[in-house]
Amino acid sequence: MSSMNRQQISFRETLESYRGYLVPIAVLIVFGFTTFAIYDLTTEVRYEDVLDALTATSWSSIGLAIFFTALSFIALIGYDLNALAYIGKKLRFVPVAMTGFSAYAVGNTAGFGALSGGAIRFRGYSRLGLSPDDIGRVIAFVTLAFGIGLLAVTALSSLVTAPRIGQLLGIDVIWVRAIAVAIIAALSVLVIIGRDGREITLGKLKLRLPDTRTSSQQFLITALDIAASASVLYVLLPPGTGISWPSFLAIYATAVGAGVLSHVPAGLGVFETIIVAALGNTVDIDQVLGSLVLYRVIYHVLPLLVATLFIIALEVQQLAHHPVASTLRKLEFRLAPLLLAAFALIAGAMLVFSSVTPTPDSDLSIISNYLPLPLVESAHFLSSILGLVLFVTSRGISQRLDGAWWTATICASLALLFSFVRAIALFEASFLVILIVGLLLSAKLFNRPASLLRQVLTPPWIVAMLILMAAALTILFFVYREVDYSHDIWWQFEFSGEAPRGLRAILGMAIVAAAISVFSLLRPAATRTAFSSPEDLEKAVSIVMAQDWADANLVRMGDKRLMFSDNGSAFIMYGIQGRSWIALFDPVGPARETPELVWRFVEEARSQGGRAIFYQISPALLPYCADAGLRAFKLGELAIVELSGFDLKGSKLASLRQAVNKGVREGLEFEVIPQPNVMASIEDLRRVSDSWLELHETREKTFSLGSFRNDYVSAQPVAVLRKAGQIVAFATLSLTDTKKEGTVDLMRFAPDAPKGSMDFLFVRIMEHLRDAGYSEFNLGMAPLSGMAQREAAPVWDRVGSVVFEHGERFYNFKGLKAFKSKFQPRWEPRYLAVSSVGPAIAMMDATFLIGGGLRGVVGK
Repeated sequence: MSSMNRQQISFRETLESYRGYLVPIAVLIVFGFTTFAIYDLTTEVRYEDVLDALTATSWSSIGLAIFFTALSFIALIGYDLNALAYIGKKLRFVPVAMTGFSAYAVGNTAGFGALSGGAIRFRGYSRLGLSPDDIGRVIAFVTLAFGIGLLAVTALSSLVTAPRIGQLLGIDVIWVRAIAVAIIAALSVLVIIGRDGREITLGKLKLRLPDTRTSSQQFLITALDIAASASVLYVLLPPGTGISWPSFLAIYATAVGAGVLSHVPAGLGVFETIIVAALGNTVDIDQVLGSLVLYRVIYHVLPLLVATLFIIALEVQQLAHHPVASTLRKLEFRLAPLLLAAFALIAGAMLVFSSVTPTPDSDLSIISNYLPLPLVESAHFLSSILGLVLFVTSRGISQRLDGAWWTATICASLALLFSFVRAIALFEASFLVILIVGLLLSAKLFNRPASLLRQVLTPPWIVAMLILMAAALTILFFVYREVDYSHDIWWQFEFSGEAPRGLRAILGMAIVAAAISVFSLLRPAATRTAFSSPEDLEKAVSIVMAQDWADANLVRMGDKRLMFSDNGSAFIMYGIQGRSWIALFDPVGPARETPELVWRFVEEARSQGGRAIFYQISPALLPYCADAGLRAFKLGELAIVELSGFDLKGSKLASLRQAVNKGVREGLEFEVIPQPNVMASIEDLRRVSDSWLELHETREKTFSLGSFRNDYVSAQPVAVLRKAGQIVAFATLSLTDTKKEGTVDLMRFAPDAPKGSMDFLFVRIMEHLRDAGYSEFNLGMAPLSGMAQREAAPVWDRVGSVVFEHGERFYNFKGLKAFKSKFQPRWEPRYLAVSSVGPAIAMMDATFLIGGGLRGVVGK
């Protein structure tokens, strides 16, 4: 490999490693630039003018805005319905509509990480029975459809209104039309190529384009969505703006696109800057700002309020006996914490912003007659801090922490009281009442006894908090632009002294925000907890033998750490590589212990400065991983043979029948050595093992594979092949007392073993287990098998499918799949679930853990 290639790979690895920090920093920089831009654009605007513009908005305009908001969200639900039709899945309309509506209500408002619309969809649709692959395709379809539709609508409207757009943006009309025509032409070619659902090939990647009907439906849905959402803001603008609706549609679509690309939560600041810059010469900026405030409330906050009220209604109305309501209540368990978290986030932001805006004079007059100034000052100062705490606590609410529930309930209750002490803020009080009622009615969902103090904020959350603080500071300087700031202003305490009160609130929030950020950034380094003790290992083995999953016998290696459930009836086995805490398989033990064990593992990893990863997990675990905020990626497929119907008769297993007959002719003899007698043959087995390692120029692996150790090999029966009395091949058996499943771990043969010996050995093992009453035989996983190559496949799947096709130089992916396919198994998917890290980094750490570090991987 050349020096240049090594440098490029090293640079990419560095970017991937620090991506969690670089992206939030870039978002913060973008927000900073847009904040300065909008502050500069509004130099001649006064806060009172914005209030006048708000009060001048007619109720008919507000009613129309609400109508267009409803129309837009109906269209947004159509995205999900079209996506489900595209992937060939049919679900009941009402739960799909609720999931889609909630996803957009949260996604449009929060716009980042733990509260994104993708998380809502994963949690909602997994409850409705969709696989992670299908959910990933739905999310990919929705995202691509919105992006392509936004381009199409912007291009078409720009083509019609090119002179006006060119004048507003200072671009030549010819260039505006040329760009629009180029975009329309490219999208038209894409539609033509994809007619009748045609597949296109990009290298080795196959992609099925939506057919003409799907494309047409999606374009109409997107056009309706963008047109309706643009109309929300358009009807809120003052009459006589001098800008036509088509021209405004092009400007609005551009602003939305820029807001999405910026990754700033809800496009805050970016969207406003473009709208103000484009309309500043046509409409008074104070009127534009007033319209933008109303737009944010109606289009972003109102749908979230409706979704939250719907969840509350499900609690109040005991509708569980109705079929549709029963399905919705299943969704409620998944969606209520996320909706309440988003609602708490908005409530916290509202408290922060209200602390830097002046109280109406009429309210101050009433308050000054009944309350002393120190009480009002204290309420104002504490309300701002409560808002910041509520904002941060929303993360814990999404994780169903009981501590977060108590914190949010107490903060919201105190803020409700203070809303009447510092101002008669009826809207703010109503908002807080809804939050409190939602929390109280959903209290049973917050049953996770985890400490808030051990929850460290990730960089995206810290940046979101800093953006909130920066936005509040910008509003403060905008509102009190004409105030003469000096040192004395900090010590002015009077009812009319609104600017000093706002400054002190900002200072209090800054101190609290800094403390939270420092606490999170100076989190403890990853610590390596102790390996399992002999007593723990004995306890874990007894749990393994009482359940169905034979692979769990890998705990006998003693090379993994163990985390037991509170009652000691279940456990997770895991290893630590760098900062990655990698759990192997699903939790072992009763299913009722699974949810809490998953949460405990994720939180323990975070509290120790690590990142939680689940490796080779079944589809059954994915909903619990989604609840804990983990993303799932397909690893491959597990081969399971039904032993009750396993028979070499017939054409399907003809190749195996021939291998058995050939083995018999060559004098191979099969035997299962019972566990108590294995030690008597241990040296013969070691001879075969050492020769196999030497032949393959490899070394023993760990973690997800067993290695040849006397105590491990002799812990269970061993199947052997003899030729002329000498052992030439063996496989260690992994069994449990339930006889549900059997499998093998170490499989090794001597160089002089006849060709086809492994086929012979596996057939005889399956026949032996079948006759002993076992139901299934686990052939193990075929890595990267079954990865999606078409439609809206996730990037990870596409990369995996390419490696599977062309990675024979490094690993026998296709050969392993072909060997297992001989036995006509059923294939079950297995997944990798990760938090706060990309799948490539997680896989690299897992590979190092299995291979014994970098030296073990490089040296085989």
